Amino acid sequence: MKKIALLSSLFIGALALAQGIKFEDSNFASILAKAKKENKLVFVDAYASWCGPCKLMVKNIFPLKTVGDYYNSHFINAKIDMEKGEGIELAKKYNVKAFPTYLFIDGNGEAVHRTLGYVEEKDFIQFAMDAGDPGKRLTALKQKFENGEKNPEFLKNLAMLTMYNDTDFAGKVLTRYFQQKTTLDQEDIQMLLAGTQSTEGSMYKIFQDKKADIIKLIPEDKYEKINKNIKLNTVSKKAYNPDTKTWNDSYFMSETQKFLSKEEAEKILKRMKANRALKNKDIPAYEKLILELYQDTSAASSEELNSLAWNFFENIDNKASLAKAITWAQESVKKDQNYANTDTLANLYNKIGDKKNAKTWAEKSIELAKSTGQDSADTEKLLKSL
Repeated sequence: MKKIALLSSLFIGALALAQGIKFEDSNFASILAKAKKENKLVFVDAYASWCGPCKLMVKNIFPLKTVGDYYNSHFINAKIDMEKGEGIELAKKYNVKAFPTYLFIDGNGEAVHRTLGYVEEKDFIQFAMDAGDPGKRLTALKQKFENGEKNPEFLKNLAMLTMYNDTDFAGKVLTRYFQQKTTLDQEDIQMLLAGTQSTEGSMYKIFQDKKADIIKLIPEDKYEKINKNIKLNTVSKKAYNPDTKTWNDSYFMSETQKFLSKEEAEKILKRMKANRALKNKDIPAYEKLILELYQDTSAASSEELNSLAWNFFENIDNKASLAKAITWAQESVKKDQNYANTDTLANLYNKIGDKKNAKTWAEKSIELAKSTGQDSADTEKLLKSL
């Protein structure tokens, strides 16, 4: 009977998996050829292995039957890591700069529609329906803009679709949008702040020109902090060479000291180097930089400490460094105990072989998860293994 029950559960599990999006296991050229032959678009989930929202889509949205039914019948589906293999060149070709990005590409290799981010079930299906309608595709929307469309809702929607992959075009759209606005609301401010990523281009000029309107809705010191971050983002992009994976330290320091103190600039540069090293899988460099940066953690938030501790758990095997990560996780728990940092602590203790403490914190994490309606499945698996 136990065997029958086990086989039944396996069958049900396999059936559930089969209900979601079916991704092709092939190279991109073959996928394009198949799409062309079947007269379908290719749907590409352009992701990165470290991307949190990408993982949530895989967990929550892609397996849904409604999503699978629509995507499997209308598209050839591909899931491609944009930082590995042929994904690197595809990211350049299709201007993928944020994750996850969703592309719809015709059989000739032309991207006709796109969006990005975590998308709920209903919107994810609607987005796919828009991709199938030539009149609602991004290519058609851009042409409509070029023809002079001024409808505010149309402009707002088009700006959001292009903001993270075609900033110059989004700047043109928002310039037209804000030219019509005599007053700004909260949604306008959020859209403007999201689109202003650099001091170069029309978006930053709008950000400066609309300062009086913006500080009516947000404190002026917050405006200045955002302004500083925009300047920092501009300098950092010029200081880092993604092809050689090197930093121009002297350029970064000279430019940032126009609006930061030397000490602050040095610390930010080190943090940026650490984040980039982690993305580049240069773990020794990441480990060294983080240990230098976080000798004093008194000012770090609970969330920040938990993130550091988890990154060490996932990437580092050095016992001394893991011991340090445990102190970060413990401090995170002291500042704000929750299911996430207690789970981190359980996993770290298990990694160093301390099963007793691993069990204690796994049980605590599961208890906290259930009390707050969070998913504790991974922690429960850990507990069963102890």
